[in-house]
Amino acid sequence: MAANNRRMSGKKGAQVGSGGNRRRGLEGKGPTPPAEARKGHKKNRIASAVAKKSAGGPGGGRRPGAVKGRGKGTSEMVVGRNSVVEALREGVPASMLYVQQFIDNDERVREALQIAGERGGIHLMEAPRPELDRMTNGLNHQGLVLQVPPYEYAHPEELAAAAYDQGEDPLIVALDGVTDPRNLGAVVRSASAFGGHGVVVPERRAAGMTAGAWKTAAGAAARTPVARATNLTRVLESYKKAGLAIVGLAADGEHKVGDLEALSGPVVIVVGSEGKGLSRLVGETCDYRVRIPMPGGTESLNAGVAAGVVLYEASRRRS
Repeated sequence: MAANNRRMSGKKGAQVGSGGNRRRGLEGKGPTPPAEARKGHKKNRIASAVAKKSAGGPGGGRRPGAVKGRGKGTSEMVVGRNSVVEALREGVPASMLYVQQFIDNDERVREALQIAGERGGIHLMEAPRPELDRMTNGLNHQGLVLQVPPYEYAHPEELAAAAYDQGEDPLIVALDGVTDPRNLGAVVRSASAFGGHGVVVPERRAAGMTAGAWKTAAGAAARTPVARATNLTRVLESYKKAGLAIVGLAADGEHKVGDLEALSGPVVIVVGSEGKGLSRLVGETCDYRVRIPMPGGTESLNAGVAAGVVLYEASRRRS
């Protein structure tokens, strides 16, 4: 009997109390991941090398969803599962989607991979967590990092030239001291909605076309160009020499926005920051300073709302 027991103990196969491991092993595991996401594959090794090369740069906070800037002329990164998915939904341009190896595959991860695959042009790269930690300088990336390529700014002169090529009077918005990318995105969206030909922003101490601005613009940034000015005052002076009226928004402006005939012709609408308004040199360069009557008693509007009001009035006069 003992010999028989020994023979039985060496028998292969599932044992009593295996917990159904053999049955679970037969269950499907979903579609085969792309080569870039398979550990040990040549393309995966290339992806890891790219991730290492992208590492470094100045850091920021540790909250998920932070947008990590890379400075002038370089890319930025959107980190965190919710932020990455939202950026992809809104059509924010992206060149690379980094996915952490052995990541928990929840709905947000699946949606990010699906949108990236459907859009095309976004490379999928799998990288180990330490590499993603280095790339984001310790931000809580939650296993997803979206690389946004540098925005290609237009030249200020191109905005007016494009309008004239279309047989239209230029309608341009210039921002003076607006530092919130969401305000820039809102202005771009309003300019697109009311027939504007572009937005001009200063190169320094001003918001640029980051992922946050793209998201707020809700697709309008793909249709309405943004130009960057080394010196905003000089750009406004050049517009003035080209025959464009320079209209600055100011709470104490001499003209009401609804009374200004200049809005019906070639014009540049200059919007200052909510707190400080127009800078001194920019204000002196303006041909007209207009105010938006607010019977409700509000002292000021943010840049996005103010620009929308004046753009609507310009559009109404041109229709």
